[in-house]
Amino acid sequence: MQLAAAQLPAHVQKGLRSLYTLHGDEPLLIQEAGDALRAAARAQGFTERTVHTVAGAHFDWSEVLAAGGSLSLFAERQIVEIRILSGKPGKDGSVAIQQLAESARDNDSTLLLFVLPRLDKATRTSAWFVALENAGVTISIDPVERAALPHWIAQRLQRQRQRVTSGEEGQRTLQFFADRVEGNLLAAHQEVQKLALLYPEGELGFEQVENAVLNVARYDVFKLSEAVLGGQIARAQRMLDGLRAEGEAEVLVHFTLAEDIRALKRVKDAMNAGRPLPLALREERVWGPRERLFERVLPRLSDRQMAQWLQDAHVVDGIVKGLKQPDWPASGWQALHRLALDVCRACMTGPAARVGGPSAATAVARPGR
Repeated sequence: MQLAAAQLPAHVQKGLRSLYTLHGDEPLLIQEAGDALRAAARAQGFTERTVHTVAGAHFDWSEVLAAGGSLSLFAERQIVEIRILSGKPGKDGSVAIQQLAESARDNDSTLLLFVLPRLDKATRTSAWFVALENAGVTISIDPVERAALPHWIAQRLQRQRQRVTSGEEGQRTLQFFADRVEGNLLAAHQEVQKLALLYPEGELGFEQVENAVLNVARYDVFKLSEAVLGGQIARAQRMLDGLRAEGEAEVLVHFTLAEDIRALKRVKDAMNAGRPLPLALREERVWGPRERLFERVLPRLSDRQMAQWLQDAHVVDGIVKGLKQPDWPASGWQALHRLALDVCRACMTGPAARVGGPSAATAVARPGR
């Protein structure tokens, strides 16, 4: 049985199943879902808890199997928690998990809780994961996407009876908050809690939030594509600066940008050859949020523009590897800024995207030449 994370609070109020599987890469949300299950279990008499951490191929699964079938002298019910750090239990683990899943059926004395990282499609169709899904409840803990982060923050503030001002100022406050904690949900949670300590219940102004919230954002090089293809110039600049401050390799950032440019060119060429856009995207393995961005920007990109971007990406490849190029910044990071923001501006929507003359991206980068 699959269950959405948002449905968990209502689910536990109706009673618990004997087997739960949490999987995802967001530590805060995984922890909160686990806490909700453990609290509900304690309220129903599960007074003992054991935790087994599976790390490495030589883990002894016999201990877990024994724990699942035994109770102490002092506990009527128990929670057996199995954390598989890699998400790959191995051959012996697969057999053991299937046995545990089978033993969980109609077992009201032991609650099994599996905690896993984000799983790929092949793992989700494996025999051991299918056994967990059939015997109990699986909950996929999805990350909070950047676009949904202001709403998530507002909901967390509401839990502690706080809110931002209404209207445009409130939206600006939430956007500011999201910019400062992007990619670091645990820090976002802590900053929300800090506001409860600093200010009373009720309305929060922009200055109050600005004074309290630290810049604790963490940036993912693959999220940079989302900002660039989304035409989000300020966010792309902020992410590039953040990646540099975090010590990310220039070569990796360039590879990500260049791969997006190459993918756009391949899909554009396929469209010119008569393939429908959806088919061309599938052939290039472009899907998810990236697919939606490609669908939005490709119709207005010219072949000449694509060819220029490919040439620019080639130039920047040399710069980040130490080569000097005429009319380009000597710094690899400044060259990456120029490349990213040139692409970003072409992907913008609205009046700013149609203004003639040198692009905003180029204007930003030129002082660094």
